Formats: sequence, structure tokens, C-alpha cells
Amino acid sequence: MIFKYEDITKKIIGASFEVHKFLGSGFQEVIYQRALAYEFYQAGLTFAREIEQHIYYKNLPEPIGTRRADFV
Repeated sequence: MIFKYEDITKKIIGASFEVHKFLGSGFQEVIYQRALAYEFYQAGLTFAREIEQHIYYKNLPEPIGTRRADFV
């Protein structure tokens, strides 16, 4: 499969598999977030955590809500 950002995509997928392989399942989300942040750092990826994003709908000038992205 060919991705527009193939190198970054491979690093993200690899980091995700590494975390799952090591931790398995059953932990709280924050545990996986911290482990994934560590793997991203080790892979040389630049990222931000817990970024609030405004949600817009059609032509409404004001956001209808917000969400918090785990990683950006």
C-alpha cells in the first residue's frame, strides 16, 4: 500500500504495534497514550497531545462544540 506520507505512517503504525505487543489489552486509555507518546518520541515523530479542536457545522459561524484529540 502506498501512502502520501509513507515514512511517517510506517512509524505511527510501528509504534502502535509495539505498544500493543508490550502492554496487551486491559489498561486505561492514559496508559496507552503515555506509552505511545514514548514510542513516537523514540521514532523521532513530532506531535502534540490532548489538543482541543472546534467542531463546525455547515455554514454556522460559531463552533457547535469541541473535541479533544489524543495526538496531532
